[in-house]
Amino acid sequence: MDNTDSKSICEELVFSNFFKANVKSLRNYLYYKFGNEEKANDVTQESFIKLWENCKNVPIEKAKSFIYTIANNASLNEIAHQKVVLKYAQNNTGNDRTNLNPEFLIEEEQFKQKLEKAIANLTEGQRTAFLLHRIEGKKYHEIAVILDISVKAVEKRIHGALVSLRTEIEQFK
Repeated sequence: MDNTDSKSICEELVFSNFFKANVKSLRNYLYYKFGNEEKANDVTQESFIKLWENCKNVPIEKAKSFIYTIANNASLNEIAHQKVVLKYAQNNTGNDRTNLNPEFLIEEEQFKQKLEKAIANLTEGQRTAFLLHRIEGKKYHEIAVILDISVKAVEKRIHGALVSLRTEIEQFK
């Protein structure tokens, strides 16, 4: 019944079609988690490699959940590292600037740092849901499926992110 009625993700054509259908969405999801395109691409590739290596143990209907779980687990260490890098960058301002108005450069850099800090201070769930909705344009239902949570939880995360961001940005003004 397993092999005769359904296709296996181990079949190259099935895997290739699955990859093509899901690679962009997974990469974007990871990009919002990391804020770094290179790391998002690397973890996306690793997720699909692990799916291929474990294809005999993963039914095709669970393959999407599998790659997102692998990607999410792999991102936890990267996010912790990214926070350290962000804190370091905030404490060490660069001296290589262009010949633009110095006041503008200072205000721009301060706002950029404040925004990055505000986004970094969001919980991982808030940050991911917020960026998937606001940047990727995903609907609450789509985000709920990707994150494997309820739509109500997505609403709560995005609302919490907005409240937190508004508070931090208002303090900056």
